[in-house]
Amino acid sequence: MDIEIDLTSILGYIGQPADVLMLDLFWTVGWIPVAFVLLWGFKELWLQYITEKWAVTQKHILLAIDIPRGNEQSPMAVENMFAYLAGAHSTLNLLDRYWEGKFQLSFSFEIVSIDGYTQFLIRTPASFRNLVETAIYSQYPDAEITEVNDYTEGMPTRFPDDDYDVWGSEFIQSGDQALPIKMYQEFEHQFGKPEMTFRDPMAALMDLCSSLRKGEQLWYQIIVEPIDMNAWTAMGDVTVKKILREDIAPENNIVDKAIDGILGLIGFASEIMYSMWSGATEEAKEEKKDDSLKMMNLKPKEKKQVEAAHHKISKIGFACKIRFVYMAKRDVMNKPKVANGFVGYMKQFTALDLNSFKPDTKKTMTSTAYFFKESRLNNKKSSIARNYVSRDGSAGRQMGIFNTEELATIWHFPIESVVKAPLIGKAPGRKAEPPSSLPIGEETVSEDLMEPLESIFEEEPAPAEIPEFMAEPSREEKKKEEKEERGTPPPNLPFA
Repeated sequence: MDIEIDLTSILGYIGQPADVLMLDLFWTVGWIPVAFVLLWGFKELWLQYITEKWAVTQKHILLAIDIPRGNEQSPMAVENMFAYLAGAHSTLNLLDRYWEGKFQLSFSFEIVSIDGYTQFLIRTPASFRNLVETAIYSQYPDAEITEVNDYTEGMPTRFPDDDYDVWGSEFIQSGDQALPIKMYQEFEHQFGKPEMTFRDPMAALMDLCSSLRKGEQLWYQIIVEPIDMNAWTAMGDVTVKKILREDIAPENNIVDKAIDGILGLIGFASEIMYSMWSGATEEAKEEKKDDSLKMMNLKPKEKKQVEAAHHKISKIGFACKIRFVYMAKRDVMNKPKVANGFVGYMKQFTALDLNSFKPDTKKTMTSTAYFFKESRLNNKKSSIARNYVSRDGSAGRQMGIFNTEELATIWHFPIESVVKAPLIGKAPGRKAEPPSSLPIGEETVSEDLMEPLESIFEEEPAPAEIPEFMAEPSREEKKKEEKEERGTPPPNLPFA
């Protein structure tokens, strides 16, 4: 039986003039992708509008942290602080996100050196102030926390500037973000005194900060945003599967899942029909060799990566962004010392077989080549300064994932027995009430007790006069000279 197919109508449709054919196709199906693009654009514009409106209502404060003198707390204390701050994570529904414009609030952990004076700071939403203070006091009971003004106020964010120049960059991970950097435990060794077994990597940064001259400022910032723990661990599992060369299921949408389901049913039916016709048995299937790679067959580097990835995802993770800005007056700017010095500080955490940090030379670092160098360079300088001042985690590069251990490695209070930087803000120590037996007010000591003391002082010969140039300065004069020599906190870090 012959089947005839009439293609006259199809050929007639295709044979229309090109402009008529294209217009007809557009009105038939071509408007669908255009509509999707327009809807996506409207959604993005609405999200931008509503999130900016909600962000204006969120107040942020800057807290200066002064740790006690003689600090001997290891970075584990700061790691516990970060773990506690994970309590700020909030689950947002569609109404929160697309109608009220809410988003996950973040923290900014900062180290600033102004004219050689170094201060540790935390910028937090005002609603999370108690959370931050509890996290700090739980690990450093004698610390002093003071709300201060923003040190970036009054500094230029548009370049070129007549007085200041700037160098800055974001620092990104050079490898898979599921792999960790060199952790603080790896800076310990077995030689020397017990208090010196930990070679604090923060020592290099503190020495660099204290070497700045008047007119120089170093800004170091880590934006920390709590994330969903399930998504964080799933990302690590994907990395492990890649190392083991296992099949990774693609992330499909609803349409892809429906198509995959239909294809799966067709494939299952075809396998049953093939087994019935060819006489294949289940025993033949079981003989198929499993070629998946096992841990015992891995190379040493691959085995270390699998173990390190599992260790990293075993701890709480955050979405993070690292920014560095060196701003100084043009006549005192020393970019090779400060910029290269900070890059050297970040290189301490390099594990070549795992992960490391590098400046983002392609997008955010203030360097250019080839065409329109000057204008592009000034745009990059303005962007890095503006993004730092706004503490904007969405600007620049996409945020990476660090766990609490990594964060405590690159941002922690220095151990005083190892780090000897002189100009770090420190609390004087524990404040206690005076003992009850101490005389106060107008109470005086009995005259019977004072008479023997007066007789002793009367019998003591007067000391010989000492030439003025040989006289030892008084305690007050020593303090005054030391204060003038070391400097004081800069005026743009006033206590509120």
